Amino acid sequence: MQEEPVQILSSYIRENQPDRTENNRHPLFFNNRGEKLTRAGITFILNHYIEKARKCNPKLIPDRISPHSLRHSKSMHLLQAGVNLIYIRDLLGHVTIQTTEIYARADSKQKREALEKAYADVVPEMQKTG
Repeated sequence: MQEEPVQILSSYIRENQPDRTENNRHPLFFNNRGEKLTRAGITFILNHYIEKARKCNPKLIPDRISPHSLRHSKSMHLLQAGVNLIYIRDLLGHVTIQTTEIYARADSKQKREALEKAYADVVPEMQKTG
């Protein structure tokens, strides 16, 4: 399944040649004017593919999805995979590690809630006496 994205990216690189010196001044992914993608541009592209995916399988895509939710999800997956917060900070472009630590706190909260749910399922409710 990963072969298709690799082929698409390889084709994109062959076509746009970002590794050539004269192309180093341009963004890797750009809009129709050759400029870097804006938040609005990325949202437009994402919404285009969300609509296509929903036509194929409406249950596939959550009701609310945005570039930020994808960014957050990827950050959480990296954290859960054991990637150091420093690397996640650099990937996200955060200036301080404190901003990135929000993901670690969110992950801790999710783990606690999962443990509490598992504990509640294992321990029967205590019977009232009296």
